[in-house]
Amino acid sequence: MELSIRSAHQDDYESLLPLFRQVHDLHVFERPDLYKENPTPVGKEFFLNQLTDLKQHIFVATIGLEIIGVVVTREEDIAENSFVNARKILYVSSLCVSETHRNKGAGKRLMQYVIDFGGSLKVDSVELGVSEKNASAILFYESFGMATKSRKMEFRLN
Repeated sequence: MELSIRSAHQDDYESLLPLFRQVHDLHVFERPDLYKENPTPVGKEFFLNQLTDLKQHIFVATIGLEIIGVVVTREEDIAENSFVNARKILYVSSLCVSETHRNKGAGKRLMQYVIDFGGSLKVDSVELGVSEKNASAILFYESFGMATKSRKMEFRLN
């Protein structure tokens, strides 16, 4: 069957939970000092609020009726001030393909969909955060021409 991409629906919540868990578990593994173990990292009410927020967009990749990937995005308007120019960005807060369907092109299709969607919104850029420890994700995003814009650094005191 062929992969399709569509907007998420309310009744997708249960099918998306394992994908949300995969992303969250990776964060917990990499930074247990920041992220708590949680079997339900995205609550149903939060998910439903995302779907009704006109600035947030959740897209799912499906094969037949099975959801195999998800990308969560948010439009952000940066107001001009004395320090920065006004800009509009599409921020990717999460992208996940189920472990059984990775390295088969679904992630590339989702990311290209987001880039094309951002173009239709006439955003200035598509942006995201990625852990320095996630080398495969960094390579994946670089394959789309993404480049490091800035780096967050920390000095941990405990």
